[in-house]
Amino acid sequence: MRSATRSLLGAIFLWGCASTGQGEGIPYVAITAISEHRAIDGTRRGVEDVLYEHGYAAGKTLKLRYQCAQGSYATAAQIAKTLAAERPSVIVAISTASAQTIAAAIRTVPIVFASVTDPVAARLVPNWSASGTNVTGVSDAVALEDQIAFLEKLRPGLRAVGLLYNPGEVNSTIALQEMARLLETRQVRLVPAPVQRAADIPLAVRGLKGRVDLIYTPTDNTIGSAYESLAKVADECQIPIITPDPELVPRGAAAALGASYYDLGRQVGEIVVRILEKESAGDIPPEVSDKIELVLNRKAARLQGLELSAELIDSADQVYGK
Repeated sequence: MRSATRSLLGAIFLWGCASTGQGEGIPYVAITAISEHRAIDGTRRGVEDVLYEHGYAAGKTLKLRYQCAQGSYATAAQIAKTLAAERPSVIVAISTASAQTIAAAIRTVPIVFASVTDPVAARLVPNWSASGTNVTGVSDAVALEDQIAFLEKLRPGLRAVGLLYNPGEVNSTIALQEMARLLETRQVRLVPAPVQRAADIPLAVRGLKGRVDLIYTPTDNTIGSAYESLAKVADECQIPIITPDPELVPRGAAAALGASYYDLGRQVGEIVVRILEKESAGDIPPEVSDKIELVLNRKAARLQGLELSAELIDSADQVYGK
């Protein structure tokens, strides 16, 4: 039933995007993202499904528009400018970069961020209480202490962790700082591997060969958009790659412990519905994703030199590969 709902909504959603001049007098929900990959797509599907289930049919009782910046911050700023002029009923901003760009440009339209790891550090909200502003949303944060415990379970005797990240992304720089602090208390060395562009990833991964026990990739749109090329080099170098994003496991990560992005999108969708029903965004405290998944990829783990125990496989929510 869920897949049928998605297919129907997807069909009318495209029509709704093409007909942006229609729908006067009905609610208008704008969704925007900095780039496209499985986690962002899953989040968006979750939002759309909840809207449909609450009776908001795109092109009929709802104007629904999706815009992606395709990794360009200049395009993200242009999208924000357009939305400021259009004044939707609610804007859903997926990813830290999109949420920051939208929030900086628009102060009166309700904004619901999605998949922002630390909205306080990103200066979207002052704290985790109701903000009293036009911004609320749902974080994809998973405690880094839990992530490190997971890494140590995967690699007993862990001595060095490579962290692949774009220094221009707030989520990643926060993860870098906190990971360095926490690993130091365990006498584990952190080896940062910064990349500015997706094209830089293969060289960065090869530079970690022989220096780390595994690579950890935080929630990072640059890394996420090129995960297949990352996985290919990790396979060649036999370095396991671990992520907090379950959507990256079928794309080549060996393992993930993190938020279900479809379910996170559903949480966001419920907040959007509350705002459409006249609740103020500033009265709704930011939330954290309430569903954490363990997802494994046996084939990727084998190629990357990581042995997954039978106990771990049995406890996983989903297992890919053979």
